[in-house]
Amino acid sequence: MKYYLVIDLEMCKVNKLYKQTYNHTQETIQIGAALLNEELEVIDKYSRFVKPKYGDVDNFIKNLTNISRKELSDAPSFEEALKEFTEWIPDGEVIAVSWSTSDYNQFVYEMEGKGITPDAKFQNLLDNWVDCQAQFSEKMNRQDKNYSLEEALIASDVSVEGRAHDGLVDAVNTALLFAKMQKEDELKLNPYYSKAHNNPEEDDHLTFNLGDLLKNAMK
Repeated sequence: MKYYLVIDLEMCKVNKLYKQTYNHTQETIQIGAALLNEELEVIDKYSRFVKPKYGDVDNFIKNLTNISRKELSDAPSFEEALKEFTEWIPDGEVIAVSWSTSDYNQFVYEMEGKGITPDAKFQNLLDNWVDCQAQFSEKMNRQDKNYSLEEALIASDVSVEGRAHDGLVDAVNTALLFAKMQKEDELKLNPYYSKAHNNPEEDDHLTFNLGDLLKNAMK
């Protein structure tokens, strides 16, 4: 059985006081994931808060993720959460997917910084990782551009629910976009976005969000 595991991490900054102890800039505070079957259907979801050891949830991160220090106070450590997450992942062929390579890098750096050796199951996940952002840029024939997840969802006309920068919400939305890209040889775009995207004079100057889309729809 083949699966696709779409992962999204939320992170906080590490205090510079710990630079000698933990020489990385971020720590994981949430692991979110959506599991797809061979038919690219979401069949399971995972979400777990993670208690940082060196980092702190400042006001910027709290406002961005809606995660508070209180919610993390009784959360498992990164090592404990990683073990639980790995046990949740099904056996068989599992392809990891994320938006950009930042989540892959975070797993690698944080395990390294905390002296954690991945077991064979998780190492296999790291060895079979797909960058959905790069795939989307390729579909758009714009390998020179890194699209945000928000813009990609709007451009692809994927209906989304929930609050951005929640690990589970972003994982599910990325999963829906990934599934659409696998099913469509030529990605079907939102008509308003497609019109602008196909105009070379406009495309490089567009920064799309939902407000832009609705404004165009009213014309």
